[in-house]
Amino acid sequence: MAGKNYSQEFKDEVVRAVLDDQISIGQAAKDFGASRETIRNWVAKEKRRRSGNTEQARDAAERARVREMERRIAELEQENALLKKCAAFFAKEQR
Repeated sequence: MAGKNYSQEFKDEVVRAVLDDQISIGQAAKDFGASRETIRNWVAKEKRRRSGNTEQARDAAERARVREMERRIAELEQENALLKKCAAFFAKEQR
């Protein structure tokens, strides 16, 4: 027995109803006329997709944080080198 082919728009509408409007999968099955298992699969796929986007956003934020820390370390190293030169100069002057 072949399954029904649903349009992507229909799938998106059903998944939105479950995830965003927070209706149960059983209620969605009744309201939209698709099987519970089919809807459960669509919802699981969307949850995985959304989770991936969250991880990508977290990774991008982490990379930005690392770049900022690297920039700050380079700045502090330059300041430290200047202070060492100043200390050496004044130590020489006191002799």
